[in-house]
Amino acid sequence: MAWRSNVSRNLKELRILFCQTSPASSSTRAFVENNYKDLKTLNPKLPILIRECTGTEPQLWARYDMGVERGIRLEGMTEGQILKSLEDLVKVGAALKS
Repeated sequence: MAWRSNVSRNLKELRILFCQTSPASSSTRAFVENNYKDLKTLNPKLPILIRECTGTEPQLWARYDMGVERGIRLEGMTEGQILKSLEDLVKVGAALKS
């Protein structure tokens, strides 16, 4: 998982939105609990914004250079699928820089 250390090279900001209590956000909550520390340790200057709000559908947003943003709806995804989605967003950022 070497791509984790490249997150800050390819993204300007990462936002994770979810509900604190809904079953639809349970995988997203688990993802944050299990991966935030590692991502922040490997990318200390990258803003990783966690937004919890009742009734919010789980989403993952990446902001790239020039204000370009990409978002993914996470409802129904497993924690592993969310991690893969983040990896894909990092790869998009690398492609945008080329």
